[in-house]
Amino acid sequence: MKQLMNYLSALFLAVTLVSVVGCASTTKQEGTGEYVDDTVITTKVKAAIFNEPTLKSAEINVETFKGVVQLSGFVSSQAAASKAVELTRGVHGVTSVRNDMRMK
Repeated sequence: MKQLMNYLSALFLAVTLVSVVGCASTTKQEGTGEYVDDTVITTKVKAAIFNEPTLKSAEINVETFKGVVQLSGFVSSQAAASKAVELTRGVHGVTSVRNDMRMK
């Protein structure tokens, strides 16, 4: 009986470790929870930019990885780029912003 309990305990520990490692993130890959968080951040940033009448939201691309938001695409002026970065920084969960926007 004791041998069976040791075997079951070892099996449970192995399954638990595999589950935790399988959901962990790496530097190039996100875990499930981080992916969902980044999707929410991206959606909120897009909504903030869309709701700003001075910005053409269709020309600004938003990508998020581990809380870092990358803005790319085209804006009409430096003021528009600054406004997009300002709105992005105001979104909960954003850790930093990469501004790769270009002026047309």
